[in-house]
Amino acid sequence: MQPRDLSDHEAYVPGWGAEEVARDLGMDPEDLTKLSSNENPHGPSPDAVAAVEAAAPDVNVYPKASHTDLAARIAGKWGVADEQVWVSAGADGAIDYLSRAFLEAGDEVLAPEPGFSYYPMSARYHHGKASTYRISKDDDFAQSAEAVLSAYDGERIVYVTTPHNPTGSVLSREEIHTLAQGVHDHTLVVVDEAYAEYHDAPSAIDLLDEYENLAVLRTFSKAYGLAGLRIGYAVVPEAWADAYARVNTPFAANELACRAALAAIDDDDHLERSVETAQWAREYYHDNLDVPTWNSGGNFVLCEVGDASAVAEATQERGVIVRDTSSFGLPECVRVSCGTREETERAVEVINEVVADLRPEATDP
Repeated sequence: MQPRDLSDHEAYVPGWGAEEVARDLGMDPEDLTKLSSNENPHGPSPDAVAAVEAAAPDVNVYPKASHTDLAARIAGKWGVADEQVWVSAGADGAIDYLSRAFLEAGDEVLAPEPGFSYYPMSARYHHGKASTYRISKDDDFAQSAEAVLSAYDGERIVYVTTPHNPTGSVLSREEIHTLAQGVHDHTLVVVDEAYAEYHDAPSAIDLLDEYENLAVLRTFSKAYGLAGLRIGYAVVPEAWADAYARVNTPFAANELACRAALAAIDDDDHLERSVETAQWAREYYHDNLDVPTWNSGGNFVLCEVGDASAVAEATQERGVIVRDTSSFGLPECVRVSCGTREETERAVEVINEVVADLRPEATDP
């Protein structure tokens, strides 16, 4: 007995966790600074923590009320109907819902390269196929509708990420208009805004009244600090919002996650602090790292360091975990998350030391 042929599938490669690295190196996790997964260094909102604690005694009950309440609160935030909000287990759960709703066997999606590997993974899980368009370092990772449309060949779903992971580049509102107008009627354009809180551009959600071929992804994992609870959502046009009931996993968004998200979404002070810290850290990286960096709209910065694997290995041996972007097709770069001020300053010091030590001239006799 064997599973179906999975040879075309790939495993998702997450950033290293502090506990994993600590075990490998024989270190105390408390001595490590983890800046590899774009997590919120301030943690979750205190209100979200209190909500989890209050909800914990009732986890024997299915999360129907909390799920409904969260969808309504998100809908109110964005001025859409409750039915347009597809609450999911992280934004990747919403990707799966869209795959289920739109892909027939053999349908294709178009995704950015480099980019979030789960876009093509979800398509393949649902018996679809995937092709890619390039976001090139030669163009400083600039994004444009023209670049996407030049690779477009009638795919059923087109993914764009703004701000883009791992480069931090942003697709402007005008370009989203152009893209939505430039694809065929049967194509869904999905705008992934997982990092949008860190950038001052307006959300594409308010374009849903204008386009029936547009969906927007959002998450509570990043700016809201709820990555461990796996809670996110898609916002879709009202015309096909009822598809959610036919494709969603029963109670996939759990009670604690829903209650935490309900609390976090109203804690403006925590969100503002998180965004301000990331903005400061991005500037600090740009100004103080001794390697080329790119402007970023997210809570991370992409750095060109030479041999990314060697640099990532050496930095973690010195207590700072960064993301080797070789799995993104960028073996010469690392991505560094925005930490607290202390963590960010430590990361700059360690990366600069490692890069200096690994330069060819540093080993010449």
